[in-house]
Amino acid sequence: MTRYIIRRLLQFIPVILISTLIVYALVFAIPGDPIRALAGDRPMSDAVREQLRAQYNLDDPFFIQYFKYIWGVFTAADFGTTFQGRPVLDIIQQRLPVTVTLALVATAIQAVFGVIAGILCTIYKDRFIDRLVQVSTVMMVALPIIAIGFLLQLVFGLNLGWFPIAGNREGLVSYLLPAFTLASVSTGIIARLLRGELVDAMQSDYVRTATAKGLKRTRVIGRHGLRNAMIPVVTFIGADLASMLGGSIVVESIFNLPGLGEQVYRSISGQEGTVVVGIVTLMVIFFVVINLLVDLLYGLLDPRIRYE
Repeated sequence: MTRYIIRRLLQFIPVILISTLIVYALVFAIPGDPIRALAGDRPMSDAVREQLRAQYNLDDPFFIQYFKYIWGVFTAADFGTTFQGRPVLDIIQQRLPVTVTLALVATAIQAVFGVIAGILCTIYKDRFIDRLVQVSTVMMVALPIIAIGFLLQLVFGLNLGWFPIAGNREGLVSYLLPAFTLASVSTGIIARLLRGELVDAMQSDYVRTATAKGLKRTRVIGRHGLRNAMIPVVTFIGADLASMLGGSIVVESIFNLPGLGEQVYRSISGQEGTVVVGIVTLMVIFFVVINLLVDLLYGLLDPRIRYE
């Protein structure tokens, strides 16, 4: 397994480099002069402008800028500084706990509700509960996430008053509505994915043998069918957790959560390209690490899997 992990880590190096290069190129291509935007309506002398451009390597060619940036990330954990002189790493350390909490709560919600719904669909296949869950999951997947967020705010926040509708001042309760919003689409996908995998698993020989021995259907599903059916579900949950860490811009904006997604939105608006690239670089690293952990988890779910 050690050789497998080392090989996967080596494969991640070009993934990280290419991903960050693309993001850096997109930020580099944003029209406008960030130094001029920094000055706003105030006059700025040419000498000061040139000094700032030299300080932030804006006069260098694109690939030189990228090389200096990526070298600082991997040699000194230096994600750059904002035009106000604040280290990007400080911003990440301040806002990362909010995004991680939101992503973990959303992942727990989608895993629990999605798996339960998938199991119920298999137990009551082609019956009312199965059809109800399938219709509900299609609606969840079809609705835009921004519409789901506003609907949950209106119903459970404003009308019923059960949950706060903005901010994170009330602890974990503040994350429930945003987490349900973020997990809504994935919950429907997990339910439908698990149902399909379980229905196929129930046709397998080892499941038929367990059923012939007189085991209850719920035990056959939970003990024999679910373990193999969970492999694609775990893959999806792992990839979705990684995407949640970097793709929660809409949800954090709706619920006014001071996380990384909301910071990315502000940085794009303020032409703070260094902040955007720093956060996205960190998200890429999270993504490859989480995918490696998911691959290692396969061996626990299916003993037939060997890491050669």
